[in-house]
Amino acid sequence: IEFCCLYANSLKMDVVKEVLAKHQKELDKYKPITVEKHLECRLDVGSLLITDPNDFDDRELRDNKEEYLTALTRENTQLLVNAIWELPTERVDESIVAKLPEPTTVLPRLRKPPGPRPLTKWEKFAKEKGISKKKKDKKTYDETMDKWVPTYGFKRAEAEKAKDWVLEVPQNADPNTDMFQKKIDLRNEKVAKNEIQRMKNIVRAKKIDMPRSGYLGPEAASSSQLLTAVTVAKSSTASVGKFQNKLPKEKEARGLGIKELIPGGKRKQSHITQTPEKEANLDLIKSVLNKKPKLDVSKAVSMEKRDNRLAREAEAENEPGKKGGKKPKGKGSRKAVGKKSKGNRGQRAPGKKAQAGRKRR
Repeated sequence: IEFCCLYANSLKMDVVKEVLAKHQKELDKYKPITVEKHLECRLDVGSLLITDPNDFDDRELRDNKEEYLTALTRENTQLLVNAIWELPTERVDESIVAKLPEPTTVLPRLRKPPGPRPLTKWEKFAKEKGISKKKKDKKTYDETMDKWVPTYGFKRAEAEKAKDWVLEVPQNADPNTDMFQKKIDLRNEKVAKNEIQRMKNIVRAKKIDMPRSGYLGPEAASSSQLLTAVTVAKSSTASVGKFQNKLPKEKEARGLGIKELIPGGKRKQSHITQTPEKEANLDLIKSVLNKKPKLDVSKAVSMEKRDNRLAREAEAENEPGKKGGKKPKGKGSRKAVGKKSKGNRGQRAPGKKAQAGRKRR
């Protein structure tokens, strides 16, 4: 009996130890919320930032790097959570929310903070003219229909149809013209024009390079755009607009991007001219076969003057009785026949410019 009691007690102790070990294992999963640090950590709850000035444990960092860093991160996070729970809280939609204070840490920025949004073209105009935006009423009184109609929305269109159930056809227009469809087309054109202007305002505000727009119609296009459209249309031929007639005092479009719009701006013009092919070939043959030496009058006159001067000098030197005359040195003297030119092979004087013009022979 004593043996059985001792065996039962040992079994009970084993069961108790097993239960306590299991409970301790479950408790190890949940760390305590109290954290002890040698140096106090600096907290900035507004930025959710904590700075730990304590040194690392070199032995733990070397032996169990991952476990040590995980435990250190958990402890610092626990300190930050404890500081958040000390803040005043409130319940919003079944959730507890803490109101964070103003941050105390100045964080650097990669880029400068964005400036104020630039004004659009309409906002700038309204500010200069003192135009203020007024809130429209949802309904306005229409005297023609004698009732209140919506100011905007789909019911507004129905009210307009009921109001303008008949439209007058102008005298200079076709009697069969559909004025209702014409009114719709005119409204669609205005909407498209306003949309284009809105997109231009966005591009101008963001300072983005915008491609040139094409022909927008006579109502929306400016004079420069119309001139560009005419130039592009005339150049869109096989001859790059060479045979297109021009109006009196007509100008060609100029400016940046004109050459890119013209279809034939990057290719050469055709060599074919308005002169018939037969006449052009005959003129070419005549210019080749009927070549005559050209007479240079100025060159001929200068050569004649030179010959006369040389002859006078030779005659003056041959007269023995003339005062100051020199006797010829003998037969074959070079001075008797005049000075011969060096043929542009003489020594050039330093610092003296060469005379431009035709060489003398």
